Amino acid sequence: MKSAAVVALALAISSVLGAQETKPVPKGSVRVSIPGCSKGYMFTASRRTVEAPGSVDVPEGMHLRLNAPKKMMAEIKAHEGSLVEITGLMRKGQYGPSGIGIGGVRVQPGSSPASGTLSVGAPASPVMIDVEGWRPVVGNCSVR
Repeated sequence: MKSAAVVALALAISSVLGAQETKPVPKGSVRVSIPGCSKGYMFTASRRTVEAPGSVDVPEGMHLRLNAPKKMMAEIKAHEGSLVEITGLMRKGQYGPSGIGIGGVRVQPGSSPASGTLSVGAPASPVMIDVEGWRPVVGNCSVR
């Protein structure tokens, strides 16, 4: 009888410890936490604050395409209009400004205004983030 209780206790403790482990970050990716607002599957990064510091310096207003399980997306969608912080995996270098850093300034090649084409440094599609978790943060989303 005592051994069954000990085994049950050991299983309970190991399941709690297992739930706290995070998945390893794949090569070429980085785990990030970003405060912002969602609308459908799109997420707009907001300014970092003391309440929502985030883990990387994503430019304010940057749009991300959320990739998450249906249940988690439903939870995030239920908080549209409220500030949330998402945590997930992104490819390295996607979140920073494009171009080349020269003396503290980012220089990016572009096309002439008359050609009507996109600049070379502009992304053709939104940056993707594989959402692992989220949490509500104090604040509201501004209308854009």
